Amino acid sequence: MRAMILAAGYGTRLWPLTIDRAKPAIPFLNRPLVGYVAEYLARYGYREIAVNLHHRGESVRSALGDGARFGVNLHYVEEPEILGTSGALDNARAWLEGDTFIVINGKIVTDIDLSDALATHRRRNALATLVLLPNPQRERFSIVNTHDGLITGFGSMPTAHKIHASDNAEESLDSSLDEDMETENTPLMFTGIQILEPRIFNYIPPKIFSHTTTDVYPQALRNGEVIAAHVAATGMWHELSTLERYLETHLAVLNEKGRGISIGENSTIENGAEAEDAVLWENVTVERGARVRRAVLGAGVRVRAGEEVENSILVRAELLKGEERPEKALNGEVRGDNFVVPLPR
Repeated sequence: MRAMILAAGYGTRLWPLTIDRAKPAIPFLNRPLVGYVAEYLARYGYREIAVNLHHRGESVRSALGDGARFGVNLHYVEEPEILGTSGALDNARAWLEGDTFIVINGKIVTDIDLSDALATHRRRNALATLVLLPNPQRERFSIVNTHDGLITGFGSMPTAHKIHASDNAEESLDSSLDEDMETENTPLMFTGIQILEPRIFNYIPPKIFSHTTTDVYPQALRNGEVIAAHVAATGMWHELSTLERYLETHLAVLNEKGRGISIGENSTIENGAEAEDAVLWENVTVERGARVRRAVLGAGVRVRAGEEVENSILVRAELLKGEERPEKALNGEVRGDNFVVPLPR
């Protein structure tokens, strides 16, 4: 079986960390996110892998190379224009359509058992199987509606007290939730891992932008296709698509390892500097007398003596030349040589 890693997105909610690299190429504990995904697939025997490229595609190529160091063989698929989560599959159709295949988001770190998910897919004789997780904290992940182990539709974001189904008919064919889920009052969310049969291409509009959850799966459900829900019973899963989540996930994992700081290649915290709960990318310098706490310092950032950085994301200010802040990105300001984005408290 073959697999595809989705790596073409802009990563606007991670801006400015995604100014000079694609979202899957940003580091997590000093290794590119997409490298974790490649190794994850390799552990389950998926070694022939396609990777789609659009925004800063060269950064993904640089992070992965030919895939050999991650135990895989990579096939890159260029998207001159962004095509969406299902348009990307259509663009790689000739390479994927021979057999059942895996599709996975390039921005996650996980050890969810893929073999169990594949067993669910086979047992249900499904067109597609989506790997889901409970979302008891009601984080801002779209609700997936299920009944008797099958997907029935896609909802909006959960609220603190109750679950709202989407008002958009295309996004929510059936707002009813599984009875067990109603009892537990816990929404389900999509992990970005899915197993697909080649006939999925019957539902993907050719050569145009489209998304699986809004354009493909609703049509397939209306046509009576089986889309299975595999709720992972165990396993670690992290998704790093916002600045807050990127920092908090780092700090949580570092804490589990008994550490407070992640220090990238050629980065230095000078004697007399204070740094705690921080993520330093490559070529970062924290000078003597500087103070850094709860922060991400992007590649090449220098925090000078006497400066204090707290609860913020920093990149080099020079990276912003000619750049506009994306609509979904947080506001920031230039302070000396750095561009600083304060995180919400």
